[in-house]
Amino acid sequence: MAKIFITGSTDGLGFLAAKRLLADENEIVLHARNEQRATDVRQKLNVKDIVIGDLGKQSEVESIAKQVNALGQFDTIIYNAGIYTSNRELTFKVNDVAPYLLTALINKPKRSIYVSSGMHINAKLDINNLAKTTDYSSSKLQIVLLVKALAKRYPKMISTAVDPGWVPTKMGGQMATDDLTAGYMTQVKLATSDDKSLSGGYFHHQKPSCYDKRADDEELQDDYLEQLAKITGITI
Repeated sequence: MAKIFITGSTDGLGFLAAKRLLADENEIVLHARNEQRATDVRQKLNVKDIVIGDLGKQSEVESIAKQVNALGQFDTIIYNAGIYTSNRELTFKVNDVAPYLLTALINKPKRSIYVSSGMHINAKLDINNLAKTTDYSSSKLQIVLLVKALAKRYPKMISTAVDPGWVPTKMGGQMATDDLTAGYMTQVKLATSDDKSLSGGYFHHQKPSCYDKRADDEELQDDYLEQLAKITGITI
């Protein structure tokens, strides 16, 4: 049994992963943006703890980290939460700043899993102007950069990135062509794996997959972390 925290777990892939991991008798802590969402999800899943906070606000992200640390040591954290919007500053805050901050502030688990997207390949990346230029694709390239950097810096932690595919969730829409179950089963499997050779990997439907090779550039990784540290005032 693993103790697992999942961001953005009141609906979509985060909720489905939580449901499956609960069925497998793991201890799950959910995350909700607000009290109402927490109340709603309690009616669907039998969980003891739900951490509450808005990932678009740094002060609340810092509060989320404190809430998680107060619950003790976790085996796995799944950074599932993400948004798809034309608001680039909000996209950057939720999709990139929040997982960066939580990674920096939460006591290191055995495994950290970050949800990316196949849309990250060939995305534009303006490393010196992230807050103004980050669209969804760029945000997911930054996630792969973060995973690669973490795998190098924290060899004892298994850090992985996942492309869930285009699946029919609220975000993906009903026209999505990928299998919904396959969209969360990679996260489920990685959440309890002790295979350290997986660290730094990028996975789609439980198999290693192609990713943008810019993410392997260690100088770019360092520049990225330096930019996030300047923006947030917090260093990994």
